[in-house]
Amino acid sequence: MKPCHAVKMLPPEGLISNDVLEGLMKEKRSPREPEAVWKEKDMAGGRPVDAMVVILRTNGCCWAKTGGCSMCGYRQASLGGVTEEDLNKQLDSALSAYKDEPFVKIYTSGSFLDECEIPLSIRERAFREFEGCERILFESRPEFVTEDVVKTLPRNATVALGLESSDPAVLERSINKGFTPDDVRRAGNLVKKEGLSVRTYLILKPPFLSESEAIADAVSSALFADAFSDEISVNPLNVQRGTLTERLWKNGELRSPWIWSLFDVMERLSGNVSARLMSYPSGGGSQRGVHNCGACDASALEAMEKFSSSGNLADLRVTCKCKNAWTRYMEAERLLGTAADIDRGLNNELMIQRRSDG
Repeated sequence: MKPCHAVKMLPPEGLISNDVLEGLMKEKRSPREPEAVWKEKDMAGGRPVDAMVVILRTNGCCWAKTGGCSMCGYRQASLGGVTEEDLNKQLDSALSAYKDEPFVKIYTSGSFLDECEIPLSIRERAFREFEGCERILFESRPEFVTEDVVKTLPRNATVALGLESSDPAVLERSINKGFTPDDVRRAGNLVKKEGLSVRTYLILKPPFLSESEAIADAVSSALFADAFSDEISVNPLNVQRGTLTERLWKNGELRSPWIWSLFDVMERLSGNVSARLMSYPSGGGSQRGVHNCGACDASALEAMEKFSSSGNLADLRVTCKCKNAWTRYMEAERLLGTAADIDRGLNNELMIQRRSDG
């Protein structure tokens, strides 16, 4: 196997900036190396453990090839012409970095269970190589989660499902997800019936939803997902490059959510769902990611990380005067009937007014 230094190592997921990810995408990329490998903390057996995360370079998500989701920039992690031999070399590289972490997560730019993206032989090899770890997690669209496939999955498997929202209209118009909430529920129930674990991903504030609408949507989606989920991960919108959300964001037509909104979702759900609640925001603290005023962002994100391990609402006790600004922001959205970035819009109008006055 290749030495460890051959593998691109990154900081923990929540600490990866958009600039770092963009820099990786611009590098000359080999189909024989994974897109990224990094170590982070997660939960296994009810305790915090070390986890290794691997993003494989594949031929791409089948749905992205027909248009894809409005907020997903992971199509940039795909390449053309990736072969089975290339994927075996990528696994070799990942194994060279593996230090017996109890938890392994394998992501692609699409679905791990799509045999057009990950051949069956690669899937089976990954399961063999990591059969000794406590958990192996991978993500799939629901159409690839069939009864026959689920019966072949190892007992340490966790299947991640990107539900995003339980509102069919949000899935269709805001996200362009290409499936329905019932499709995800069917897949989740199949996995649970086989005695395996399900982690469900939700998005906080997809395009065209106001801050208060986004909070309500995330809460109702989590309540929907709870029946077939062991874990619910609430992922605040992170504006990725080359996406519809980036175009809207650059035009001032959306603002990434406030961290206070993420806190509000967790506070409303705590005690009302059986699944573990968690959130490790990508791009947190930046203008593209979930953020508050800037002064409290680091402490608020650290508090959310603690809550994701403990489930204790006391860990979310963060104070900052910008919480009043968040409340006023949502009230202004309601009065104006808009999901656009109000602060940026007002600033732009003031600049135009000053120029005209001058």
